[in-house]
Amino acid sequence: MSSQYTISEWFYKYNKDIYHFLVYYTGLNDVEDLVQEVFIRAIKGIDVFQGNSSPRTWLFSIARHVGIDEIRRRKRRHFFKKVTFEKEVLISNEKTPEQLLQMSETNKLLYHAIQSLKPNYRDVVILRSIKDLSVSETAEVLGWNENKVRLIFHKALKALDKHKEALSQ
Repeated sequence: MSSQYTISEWFYKYNKDIYHFLVYYTGLNDVEDLVQEVFIRAIKGIDVFQGNSSPRTWLFSIARHVGIDEIRRRKRRHFFKKVTFEKEVLISNEKTPEQLLQMSETNKLLYHAIQSLKPNYRDVVILRSIKDLSVSETAEVLGWNENKVRLIFHKALKALDKHKEALSQ
């Protein structure tokens, strides 16, 4: 079986999971280009995939790195625009009113709560709660041990509870 056929098969099987992960991870609604980048990197790196983990876990790991790269790119663009005093609107994580209306109220609250978390907390919550990865799969994606995943996930859930309490007051 060719590597391109394998990646094509994985694309049809996992592209929606990768898409949703990147939406939550980057805070962007338009992540199709990032999804394509994940699978391009997968094609380029298929030779190093040893099969020690599931393809889904490996793709999430690639998606996380693509997300990190995108966030860095946005920060650089944001900084550059500030420095050069361009009159364009600065890049931000805020959504337009039309985009917010498209999201259900529950999803909006969850989305904002997750975006308010520290990056490590956000990573674990997205992978464990939203994408339903196991502790071991999450540890593999993040390059952590399983105990760290459990600890950070517990702390992240506490942080989400505090956020929920603050909203209800």
